[in-house]
Amino acid sequence: MIDNKGFLKYEREAPPKEKSEDRTLHYKEFISDMKKSQAKEQSARCMDCGIPFCHNGCPLGNVIPDFNKAVEEARWKDAFEILSSTNNFPEFTGRICPAPCETACVLGLHADPVSIEQIERKIIEIAFKNQWVKAIKPTHKTNQRIAIIGSGPAGLAAADQLNKMGHDVVVYEKNAKPGGLLRYGIPDFKLEKTVIDRRLNIMKKSGVEFICNAHVGVDVSVQEMKEQYDVILLTGGSEHPRDLNLPGRELSGIHFAMDFLKQSNQYVSDETGGTFPIINAKGKNVVVIGGGDTGADCVGTSNRQGAKSVTQIELLSKPPESRDESTPWPLWPMQLRTSSSHEEGCDRQWALMTTRFNEDDNGNVKSLTVSDVSVDRDPESGRFQIAKIEGTEKEVPCELVLIAAGFLHPLHEGLLSELGVTLNQNGTVHDRGYQTSEENIFVAGDMRRGQSLVVWAIAEGRDAAKEIDKYLQGKSKLPSILDSQLALV
Repeated sequence: MIDNKGFLKYEREAPPKEKSEDRTLHYKEFISDMKKSQAKEQSARCMDCGIPFCHNGCPLGNVIPDFNKAVEEARWKDAFEILSSTNNFPEFTGRICPAPCETACVLGLHADPVSIEQIERKIIEIAFKNQWVKAIKPTHKTNQRIAIIGSGPAGLAAADQLNKMGHDVVVYEKNAKPGGLLRYGIPDFKLEKTVIDRRLNIMKKSGVEFICNAHVGVDVSVQEMKEQYDVILLTGGSEHPRDLNLPGRELSGIHFAMDFLKQSNQYVSDETGGTFPIINAKGKNVVVIGGGDTGADCVGTSNRQGAKSVTQIELLSKPPESRDESTPWPLWPMQLRTSSSHEEGCDRQWALMTTRFNEDDNGNVKSLTVSDVSVDRDPESGRFQIAKIEGTEKEVPCELVLIAAGFLHPLHEGLLSELGVTLNQNGTVHDRGYQTSEENIFVAGDMRRGQSLVVWAIAEGRDAAKEIDKYLQGKSKLPSILDSQLALV
């Protein structure tokens, strides 16, 4: 680094964001990009460690010290080339990644870690502004056809990589527009859809074909797909939600979180022709069951729709304010996380078990009954042991309940059952090096590993692309995550 004592001189600074009372009036992004001068200072905080744990903390293996140095020296194009060598979509991860790289930052041992995510976002936005992100068609064609089923981050990353190798890549998406979870699951205030469309336009000009409103296994024949393509890659995500089979579950007003978020995103993107979502929070007391990122997205969306109140309940105990000893550095820490959505207004309640949903006179939910629980961790297995505390029952008023309890596995009906691929015990698709039990059928992302992060999906798509290229060509020049990690040795 130019300034090898930058971490002693500069404090971590975040870019400004709109006040809660202003940003809840719209659905647009509200966090500004860093200024160049601020990014330079924040990059100077990087200690250029001999062993960069941030690099290993990142599922993509981003070469973080190298692009930090380039930013500090104002070599923005070099920073872009370093970043894009391992990450197909920094504009996505720079906005919605929980940044495991930062929790593994060595500086984080005794101070605030380097602002890696925001630096990443600044690099890619400068690259787009300067038109360094260009459509590049492959110089040769293999005449081998690959179908990718699912246009989420795993599918998009695989498509981008395979297209570079000269394969004919066709991406199938069951919804009206490509993007998968990026478009229909993540609210615009975290990721505006123009950011997705900007990248999709580059991919289309580079030669990737997208076919939307095409639900393979429902209105598109699986057998015809197998006949038309040399390889099929499954990247349809983990769409089977975890339900709560409790008394009153059938009542009107109880919905899965993703159904709520999808309708809201379609409304914001004007896919509904201006019709307000059927599932909406306007004027209602909303309860979100589940304390993860999806639950937080429901909180932020409910506030923007005009909810009367928003309560989020979590089964586990409130995490500690700082890193727990059970997750020492550089592991992903067990600690309290407060999202921007929580800042906008939310009553967060912990260690509560929902026991039933209660009905009004019209068959609608009017409240839910909860009980306090004791939460202990088994010292041998590490699993949480949860026990209901008798005599602690209470009612929480609500007219809308959003279940954000996670996802179990991909949908089995239709596509997977017709393909005949073997499934794992947990319901995910079984594979050996991304190849399923069917020789020319591959799998990546949440379908393979279960519910995970966008950054993991991109990493899986990249690695699956290399395995497919090897399968078709006998060898592959595509990089893998392991390749980028070995580069530091």
